[in-house]
Amino acid sequence: MKLLADFFPVILFFVAYKLADIYTATAVAIAASLIQVGYGYFRQGKVEKTHLFSLVIILVFGGLTLLLHDRSFIMWKPSIFNWAFGAVLLGSQLIGEKPLIRRLMEGNIDLPENIWRRLNMAWALFFISLGFLNLYVANDFFVAEAQLVQQSGVIQIDFDHCDQHFQGGELEMCNTAHSLEQGWVNFKLFGMMGLTLVFILLQGFYLMRHMPDSTVQQEES
Repeated sequence: MKLLADFFPVILFFVAYKLADIYTATAVAIAASLIQVGYGYFRQGKVEKTHLFSLVIILVFGGLTLLLHDRSFIMWKPSIFNWAFGAVLLGSQLIGEKPLIRRLMEGNIDLPENIWRRLNMAWALFFISLGFLNLYVANDFFVAEAQLVQQSGVIQIDFDHCDQHFQGGELEMCNTAHSLEQGWVNFKLFGMMGLTLVFILLQGFYLMRHMPDSTVQQEES
């Protein structure tokens, strides 16, 4: 349930995109992030730092997307968020007595110090890799968009109504770019959520080997 709550703005972004366009979806994601933070504060009397940080990022990059009518900002947002969070995890590995993952999770599980540090590093590398993967997927759209702009001379392109603005080869280029944009939106929800779920499951199997109860059972057998 917590994973769904964390992905609440992304899920609504996906739904709004399918019903309207990327700009409407961006506005919906901003509203959803505000609701997410507000609900956490009024329900629990505090705000999760990850939700607050995500709100700041979506306000900046989503705001620029709407203000400049440039979808590249919202497409960069997941990479910036994941790189920043990965950098914080790496920093906590070097600064302070406890890595960030331990501070977040030690109330629920008990692990040796070296396992905490491995876990923290694994999450840091996961977030950084996810940021690069998002950029890899988005870059196909960036290239297609740049080629269409160069070919047509049109800077502000309405990819949702290609047939109203282009014909011939330019229409085909516009449809291709729109398809790549749709692919990125699908990856933003299903790809990132799926990879996160897989990573959490693999992490769970790894941690079971190092939890005290699991260790005792292995020694007794």
